[in-house]
Amino acid sequence: MSTAQATAPAFDSQGKLGNEERVEEAMHGFVREFGVTAALHMESCVRCGMCAEACHFYLATGEAKYTPVYKLEPFRKAYKREMGPFAPIYRLLNLASKVTIEELENWQELIYDSCTMCGRCTMVCPMGIDIAELVKEARHGMFRAGLIPERLALMDRTAKAWSSPATPAEDLPDIVEEIAEEHGVEIPCDLEKADYLVTVAPAELGDHTKALADAAKIMNKLGLSWTMHQEGFDASNIGFIDGDTDLQERLTRNIIDTAIKIGAHTVILPECGHAYGAARWEAARWYGHQLPVRIIHMTEFLAEVIGRGDLKVKPIGETGTFHDPCQMVRRGGLEAAPRIVMKALGIDLHELKDTGNLGFCCGGGGGVVSNQRATPLRYKVFEMKMRQVDDTGAKRFITSCGQCRITLDMGAKHFNWDKRPESLLEMVADNLAD
Repeated sequence: MSTAQATAPAFDSQGKLGNEERVEEAMHGFVREFGVTAALHMESCVRCGMCAEACHFYLATGEAKYTPVYKLEPFRKAYKREMGPFAPIYRLLNLASKVTIEELENWQELIYDSCTMCGRCTMVCPMGIDIAELVKEARHGMFRAGLIPERLALMDRTAKAWSSPATPAEDLPDIVEEIAEEHGVEIPCDLEKADYLVTVAPAELGDHTKALADAAKIMNKLGLSWTMHQEGFDASNIGFIDGDTDLQERLTRNIIDTAIKIGAHTVILPECGHAYGAARWEAARWYGHQLPVRIIHMTEFLAEVIGRGDLKVKPIGETGTFHDPCQMVRRGGLEAAPRIVMKALGIDLHELKDTGNLGFCCGGGGGVVSNQRATPLRYKVFEMKMRQVDDTGAKRFITSCGQCRITLDMGAKHFNWDKRPESLLEMVADNLAD
């Protein structure tokens, strides 16, 4: 491989737009996101560098390009030239040059390969800039320009065709029936009426079918009226991750409209962090008013039913440590819920050095785990988590996000590590009291 090839920027492109058209589409996408909040954030950065020390990609590599605020540079240039208070002057004097196609191509690596939108940089920013949210908004423009990683684009196209990147919706009843038979549990599907609509992430229909079976086991143990439904079943929402807002809205509406249709008062999300962000915190933007159904994460549900005494579990009596999923805990506020569940299980919790709201990301969120070219960088980040887990001396390593579990398990296999991540949901199901 030549030096030029070795140092060439890593980017993919979709569609047949010319370079100028791609830039124009990206700019339209960026400008559409420049509301009051984004403008305040764009104007507030003092270049203090604190966000760099919060970012796992920067800490793992020491490379300045992974500084979180630097990842917003084309977004910032677009703001100053098109929407900022002095935009006409910037354009007239060319104080802020136009964003170029080369910048966008280089930028793809920074906001898709080396940003999980985990929000740790947001937590430490002294000016309160939500860098993670701005990265997510910048992805909207990149999607419009056809400049996202091809693996994410493939998942997007699949979800548009199937309503899920995992399986066509019409195949769900047969898949659920097979999982129910395999694990010896009843899983209702497509009931006309139910109080709870239970959703899944793609892995629960493939490699992690035990998680779905265990969710069914718990719902049945509680004697609740519930169902899965082919019209709204996959909560992972690839549109939320890759920047396709049209698909994000469609997948969100699939779930909520289905819940309304069957009379469900609650939607239970799977152990998936981005499902929580997309459905719990962003769903209202598509409806313009308070949602007519309650949306909760499986861990939140478990904490409630265990806390009320509706579900009883047997204590395990072992040491364990917990990986806090970013979208659930830091971005979603569910720090206490998993700890309530682990306490009921009798887990002697040995907290990580960085835990709760300041816990480090698994390194694979935001679609990074699905982006194959980011694998070497993701493994560097995993080493940080691996060292912190080992330092606790805990016997068990627990999490409550399926995507985190996949990422962490891949890292464990790569490094021949003896601690494999365990699902909190599955631990509850395995230790139900009579």
